[in-house]
Amino acid sequence: MSEEKIVADSERPDEHVEAGGVEESFAELLEKSGSPSGRLEPGQKVRAKVISISEDFVYIDLGGKSEGMIDVKEFMDQDGTLRVREGEEIEAFFVSLQDGGRVLTTKIRGYAPQSLKAIRDAFEAGLPVTGEVKREVKGGFEISVGGVRCFCPFSQIDLRGGREGGIFLGQSFSFKVLEFGEEGRNIVVSRRVLLEEEKRAKREKLKETLEVGMEVTGRVRSLQNFGAFLDIGGIDGLLPVSEIAWGRTERPQDVLSVGQEVKVKIISLDWESNRLTLSMRQMQQDPWMTSAERYPVDSRVQGTIVRLTAFGAFVNLEPGIDGLIHISNLGAGRRINHPKEVVEVGQVVEAYVLEVDPLKRKLSLSMQPKPKVEKIALPAVGEVLEGVVEKVMPFGIFLRLNSGLTGLIPNAEVGTPRGTDHSRMFPEGTPMQAVVADVDSSNGKVRLSRKGVLEKKEQEEFNRYKDAAKEKKESSGGLGILGEALKAKLEEKNK
Repeated sequence: MSEEKIVADSERPDEHVEAGGVEESFAELLEKSGSPSGRLEPGQKVRAKVISISEDFVYIDLGGKSEGMIDVKEFMDQDGTLRVREGEEIEAFFVSLQDGGRVLTTKIRGYAPQSLKAIRDAFEAGLPVTGEVKREVKGGFEISVGGVRCFCPFSQIDLRGGREGGIFLGQSFSFKVLEFGEEGRNIVVSRRVLLEEEKRAKREKLKETLEVGMEVTGRVRSLQNFGAFLDIGGIDGLLPVSEIAWGRTERPQDVLSVGQEVKVKIISLDWESNRLTLSMRQMQQDPWMTSAERYPVDSRVQGTIVRLTAFGAFVNLEPGIDGLIHISNLGAGRRINHPKEVVEVGQVVEAYVLEVDPLKRKLSLSMQPKPKVEKIALPAVGEVLEGVVEKVMPFGIFLRLNSGLTGLIPNAEVGTPRGTDHSRMFPEGTPMQAVVADVDSSNGKVRLSRKGVLEKKEQEEFNRYKDAAKEKKESSGGLGILGEALKAKLEEKNK
């Protein structure tokens, strides 16, 4: 009975076939095998128990009166040891029906066909076959599948293409049959298709677990000038050269090697573009976090010039920490046009720390120690001071006081009509008096008021007028102005 006839019969449950001496619907047998659609499809995976083992086949129970056959060689090691026993439950793939209604299956680890028909069955069912890479031929490799010669193109032997054929020769792999033509004289197989399927399956599984910030272990797969590609459980991730270490890395080859295992942190995930970005340096402490403690202001440090620019020289103090010596702090008091007039790349220099900002990752240096500035005593609130106009700004006037301090007179405290052009009225160098309105001792800032001085002068003039009027009143006997006028008239009349 042909395979087509059996399949046709299975679609008519009212007709019966004889199986093992018991007349029963073949559709019912397949339904008992656990297939949800009532019939097994080529390539479908089943789980069944081994019921018997012969010299040629391993028989599995598919339910009811239906059983499957697997070539016993599928379960043998290279030394001939049989690795299966009766009663054991295994997973297998369905290949095709044989005459008599038996179901031919193949073990999940890879089909090892012994004939062209078996290879054709694997091709039609979409099942993998096991083959050995025999030799390199034009355009690819000769693959022996159960003694049958097949061809695998270079591009299909690996995910990256197998131009370095020597590493594959003599090895056995699982292949997928892509073409079966000319009655078996033209068989093309691919290992890459299976690797891509496996990679997709792993990627889908990893998508559920990987997230930004997670620490994972990767194996270096290849090295490039821009970084390294790492295999993270079947998914390739990029380790950019800038993320290898906190210090400057010129060549990834100087730090990493192919096959090396490294711990990395996931810093970016883009599944739509299949991009996974990794970092080694974030597994270590950021040196800038403790830079202020290790490089206090005014301390003396030593480093190597690593880069020159028009505005200064960058000095490497340790891996990940570069400081800048501004061009104004390079010339030891003399004017220079470019840092190369004083220093060169690779030169070891000593410098002094001027400022450290861990948040902005900036460290300012100088070839000379910072001159010590004598502290100037701050004035008291209400004190009247003298100075000269240093700068006129839209918001007020900066007054350079005689003590050396600079104070700000806000526009509201200048004492002029609204809209007055202070830059014309008070050019730089104009002498001016101001009263201290407020002092910020923590920042050394002084707020002044010119209007306060004018008001103080008016008050003083008024007080002088009051005092003069009082003295005059007392000298006239307390008659007041009218009394004094009458007294004067009387004196004039008496004369």
